[in-house]
Amino acid sequence: MAEKERQVLRIILLEGAANLCVLAMKLVVGFATGSMAIFADALHSLTDVANNVIAWIVIRASNQPADREHPYGHRKFEVVAVFVLATLLATVAVELGIRAVTQETQNVTMSGWNLYVMLIVLVVNFLLSTWQRGWAKRLHSQILLADASHTFADVLITSVVIAGWLLSVRGYPWLDTVCALGVSIMIMYLAFGLFRNVIPVLVDEIAIEPERLTEAIMQVPGVIDVPRVRSRWIGTERAVDVIVTVAPTLPTVKSHEIADGVERLLEQEFDVADISVHVEPHA
Repeated sequence: MAEKERQVLRIILLEGAANLCVLAMKLVVGFATGSMAIFADALHSLTDVANNVIAWIVIRASNQPADREHPYGHRKFEVVAVFVLATLLATVAVELGIRAVTQETQNVTMSGWNLYVMLIVLVVNFLLSTWQRGWAKRLHSQILLADASHTFADVLITSVVIAGWLLSVRGYPWLDTVCALGVSIMIMYLAFGLFRNVIPVLVDEIAIEPERLTEAIMQVPGVIDVPRVRSRWIGTERAVDVIVTVAPTLPTVKSHEIADGVERLLEQEFDVADISVHVEPHA
């Protein structure tokens, strides 16, 4: 396993430990106060822990070398993990929304230590999100970036929950229900964003506009035409396969040199990791 993947796994383990602590603190405050919004926030933290477990397992699998059953490698396992997380979040959002609408309004209480615990949760999540986003950019990790966005959403959600909770104990108990519903909507929005990022990869949407690729490849000396060019994502990396035509009388060695030139172009200008170039005689 590469050093990058080892570092990603270490970060996920540390984040998982932090999320377990945050989950425990939210549950304690939820039971102590009877706040539906805080319970909803705790359930959201439970999905964070589940995501950490899924991510850890999948990253280990996604870094296995290509084999007979997976000739393109296992990079899409990471994308599948994000898809599973998005599905989990969407399910939680729907369940929270239903409970917020159907459950009767309850009296919510508060004491000084409850508020301090929730403020500690807020600070921990903010620092965790900032730290994780920095590592995600440094390691170019899609799953860490998704996790960092998720953790930052926790900061926003917990802020709304605390505000609603404070207003609820001051004579507006229905605001606790409203905040619980708001948490549900925020979680669904987060799930939608993750779906929007990973579905194009899973359905092999283009990674680079074919017109840009064709225009660039046509500049390679010896290329006469580009009958076909296709691109897609393999995990977080781009893959391109292209057919180019050359003069029919061109020696095989020269044709190979032209294919090498196309490969260098795609690597340098488009950051393509997986390239397949097929050379045909121009009709």
